[in-house]
Amino acid sequence: MSTKRVGLYPGTFDPITNGHIDIIKRGLRLVDRLVIGVATNPSKNPLFTLEERVAMVEEATRPMAEAAGVEFEVVQFDELLMHFAERVGATIIIRGLRAVADFEYEFQMTGMNYQINPSIETVFLMADPKYQTIASRLVKEVARYGGKISAFVPGDVAKAVVARVAELPSPSES
Repeated sequence: MSTKRVGLYPGTFDPITNGHIDIIKRGLRLVDRLVIGVATNPSKNPLFTLEERVAMVEEATRPMAEAAGVEFEVVQFDELLMHFAERVGATIIIRGLRAVADFEYEFQMTGMNYQINPSIETVFLMADPKYQTIASRLVKEVARYGGKISAFVPGDVAKAVVARVAELPSPSES
């Protein structure tokens, strides 16, 4: 049995935010290998394709992993989270919490996941207070209405979001 701690941080990352990056940076201290799982999740009507999201996550986070000396991989997935966790050899699932509403949802998910595979632990990291209000959904909405998002996402991600929302019909047209 391997003693390597393999963490999995799953999400849609549409787009990756500074809050996600904070959780990843802190998660890197907990594991020997970190897999960031980028989920398809078409029900969320993503702004970016799966491939674009994987590339953004990779670009925004690889330097941190290299600096931390942690094995690192960004992988797309479209399957049950626990099956994906088993496939990548995860021993820990890392989840970020911003508010009580996050806890209620994550509490249910953790209970279900434990029933599927009790050998994989879920670890919750509380969001840094300065990131607690940031949500990908809100970043997209602020950008769509012309607001500045540079405080919420990395610089290259902000440029990509602004460019993509510029391609969409204006909110008054939709």
